[in-house]
Amino acid sequence: MKTNSTAHDVNALSRFVVYSPTAVVSPDTIMGQTLSEPVTAKETSCCENTLYKVGSSCMQGWRINMEDAHTHILSLPDDPSTPFFGVYDGHGGAKIAQYAGRHLHKYIVNRPEYHEEDNVQALQQGFLALDAAMQEEETLKDELAGTTAISIIIRDEKLYCANVGDSRAIASIAGQVNPLSYDHKPSNEDEAKRINAAGGWVELNRVNGNLALSRALGDFVFKKNEKKRPEEQIVTAFPDVQVKEVTPDWEFVVMACDGIWDVMTNEEVSDFVRLRVGTGMEPESICEDLMTRCLAPDCQMGGLGCDNMTVVIICFLHNKPYSDLVARCAEPARAP
Repeated sequence: MKTNSTAHDVNALSRFVVYSPTAVVSPDTIMGQTLSEPVTAKETSCCENTLYKVGSSCMQGWRINMEDAHTHILSLPDDPSTPFFGVYDGHGGAKIAQYAGRHLHKYIVNRPEYHEEDNVQALQQGFLALDAAMQEEETLKDELAGTTAISIIIRDEKLYCANVGDSRAIASIAGQVNPLSYDHKPSNEDEAKRINAAGGWVELNRVNGNLALSRALGDFVFKKNEKKRPEEQIVTAFPDVQVKEVTPDWEFVVMACDGIWDVMTNEEVSDFVRLRVGTGMEPESICEDLMTRCLAPDCQMGGLGCDNMTVVIICFLHNKPYSDLVARCAEPARAP
C-alpha cells in the first residue's frame, strides 16, 4: 500500500500519522511466532516544505502482527514553525504504540516548559505525562503491552531527540554519521542499577527475565513501586534527550525501529541512504529499499530480519531545492 501527501508551506498544518493495519492471515500461514511467508506490502508516505523533505514506510514482515506506529508532522498545530517526528516499536500488542503515535506530541507541546523554551524538560515531562495518562485510561491501564519511543523536534536551529527503548536515530552531517540516541538495554550498568534499586532484576539481559528493554512507554506491570518516582521505576518512561545544533552541512536524519538496526550498523544505514539520495532517489523509496534490504530470506530459526520494520528519513533542504542535497550527497563524505 502506498500513500503520498505533500505540503509545501511550513505554516500549513501538515499531519501525517501512519499506523499499519495487521494483514489478514490464515491459520496455516502461522509458524510459531512468525508467518510462513512475510507480509511485504509497505505503507509509505511523503511530505515536504522548504526546510524538510520527509519519507516514511513501514512493513509487517515476518511477524504475525504489526505493532509499530510512526508520526511525522511538518507543522505542529500549536507551534507552526516546529516539526515533530516519532517512531514507536510496540511489544505485547499495538495499543500503546498507536496511542503514543496519536498523542505524544500533544503532551510535549502542552507542557509549560515547552512555552518557556525549556525543550529538554518539555520532552522529558511530556513522555512521563503521557505514560501517566495511559495508566488512567480505561482501555489501556491494564494493558501488558508497551512501546519504544524516539521523538524529534526542531526549534530555533536545534534538534532535540528524546528516546526510550532501542529504536534509534542517526544524522548524516557532511557524510559523517552522528548518533542522536543510545539504546536502553538492561545489560547497561546504569540501567541495571535502577532496575535493582526499584526491586527488579536482570536475567539473561532481560528485565525480570522478561523484557529486553529497560525504558519504555507502557509496560505498567514494571511501574508499581509506590516508593519510587516515575523516573526511578524498574522500567521508566523517562527519556534521554540529545541536543544538536543544526548547521548547513546537515544532510538527513534516519529514524527506525530495531528491525533495521539489528541488521545494519549506523554507518551501513547512513551510507545506504546517502548513496541513494546522491542519485536523486526520493526518501520514501529509500525507506522501502532499506526495509527490503533488511528483510530475512526466511525465518525458520527466527532471528535478524524477522521483525516489523519502520523507517522515517528527514532530508534537510535548508530552503534550497532537493537537487542541492542530491548534489551534496553525490560528493565524497568529508573527512572526520
